[in-house]
Amino acid sequence: MSGPGSDERPSQRTLVIIPTYNERENLPLIVARVHAARPDVHVLIVDDGSPDGTGQLADELALADPDRVHVMHRTSKDGLGAAYLAGFAWGLGREYSVLVEMDADGSHAPEELYRLLDAIDGGADVAIGSRYVPGGAIRNWPRRRFALSKTANTYARVLLGVNVHDITAGYRAYRREVLEKLDLAAVDSKGYCFQIDLTWRAINNGFVVVEVPITFTERELGVSKMSGSNIREAMFKVAEWGIRGRLDRARGIVR
Repeated sequence: MSGPGSDERPSQRTLVIIPTYNERENLPLIVARVHAARPDVHVLIVDDGSPDGTGQLADELALADPDRVHVMHRTSKDGLGAAYLAGFAWGLGREYSVLVEMDADGSHAPEELYRLLDAIDGGADVAIGSRYVPGGAIRNWPRRRFALSKTANTYARVLLGVNVHDITAGYRAYRREVLEKLDLAAVDSKGYCFQIDLTWRAINNGFVVVEVPITFTERELGVSKMSGSNIREAMFKVAEWGIRGRLDRARGIVR
């Protein structure tokens, strides 16, 4: 942690959290790319009891590079949000200054991690790797998936009244102060709604959220974890938060 007047950049103590479930093919590739792009960052692999041996492979990667690669084994697969919350708690307990969310499947390019970290070092509290700001792009997505993503982001932006174009994005960096301030114990969003949830909480707590352009590339190996239950959760929760937010503002309540 940097003290008052220190020139140390927050990104000098960065932890990249990579949740895994059946990502044996992708995991060694993504870890190698992270360290090729940013040799200084540490990686925490959070495995939800993958039956394909991902957890054992993660242990092997950690044994080969114990200073930079760490593993958390969880016994149940209870959603992306729960995996990240466990990873946040681990990282905060070990004094990391910046905590990054990154998918294991290669859709989030480690070669663009510097964009998130530069934004944090430049004063942002949350940096979102955005597909929908100038310079952002998507590769290899079917038209239906693109339409679904754009619709979900527009839906959330309108109902919540926020100016974030890619609020569902999963490639993002948080200053530790953000995660310490938010009531993470109250977060129960399990799927991709988790990203909307934390963005909404950060904005409501007055933190600076910025978007930086990234190129999102659809996975080449393995199977996508997107499901109908993820979509339904997001629809209902966003509507609930939007209505509650409008009622609070009408009453002069600040959450």
